[in-house]
Amino acid sequence: MANNLSVFDISGRAMSAQLVRLSTAASNLANANSVSTNKADAFRALKPVFKTIGGQAGTATVGVTQVVASQTEPTQRHDPGNPLADKDGNVWEAGVDSAAELVEMMETARQYQNNVQVLQTSKSLTLDTLRLEK
Repeated sequence: MANNLSVFDISGRAMSAQLVRLSTAASNLANANSVSTNKADAFRALKPVFKTIGGQAGTATVGVTQVVASQTEPTQRHDPGNPLADKDGNVWEAGVDSAAELVEMMETARQYQNNVQVLQTSKSLTLDTLRLEK
């Protein structure tokens, strides 16, 4: 890792991490109502694990080290009419909190937009500085 991080590096990496976060939240929402025959095969929400990437003193950005399954357990529901129901008529619903995932998506979108604004401001300031030299 280079010790010299520019504002473009910092925001670009942060945006990349937010895209992973948004993708996992979208995947979680897509699977929120899925059911399975047994607990082991039921979908569990995915969560990215972030790490700090440092540069010179006072500068840092973020990266994603891995995506892991959450600890939220699937719930058992009695649904004898479901083709995936076991012999007792039970299915396992995905361990996903839809409301929490929607909040996650909204926060992620806001943070992504903040980084877009940082890049736009940096670009504008850089262009203005170059124009001063003419």
